[in-house]
Amino acid sequence: MPKDTGRQVVASNRKARHDYVIEDVFEAGIVLSGTEVKALRQGRASLVDGFVLVDRGEAWLENVYVPEYSQGTWTNHAPRRKRKLLLHRSEIDRLEARTREKGQTIIPLQLYFLDGRAKVEIALARGKKEYDKRQSLRERQDNLEAQRAMRHRELS
Repeated sequence: MPKDTGRQVVASNRKARHDYVIEDVFEAGIVLSGTEVKALRQGRASLVDGFVLVDRGEAWLENVYVPEYSQGTWTNHAPRRKRKLLLHRSEIDRLEARTREKGQTIIPLQLYFLDGRAKVEIALARGKKEYDKRQSLRERQDNLEAQRAMRHRELS
């Protein structure tokens, strides 16, 4: 039986890079029930309000919305339940130590299937101030304008 190959993105948290400064990125496996996997394969999920909590040596993905599977029966899952993340002990310890620092948090960036297995990309992040958000938006707009000018100059 051939396996799915490559990376199939189910959901991404595009707002995260705007609201946070990403310092370190980890890939974690995620413990799911059968109906959750089927709902994710339909390509429906939301990471917008999600975060990761490290509790007693285990990492938990909280507040991530995976809708109920449409063909599910009474065995359907709760849409916003806690889901355990599968990380190495050293990674969990490092995340736990870093989140004790002021302003540090762990957020999900992407939820995807890699070779048929559900994975979540999480990031150790620091919240941006409002002026930092405006500054990064201004830099991105300046870069776009510079690229447009270069492209226009090449065509002339």
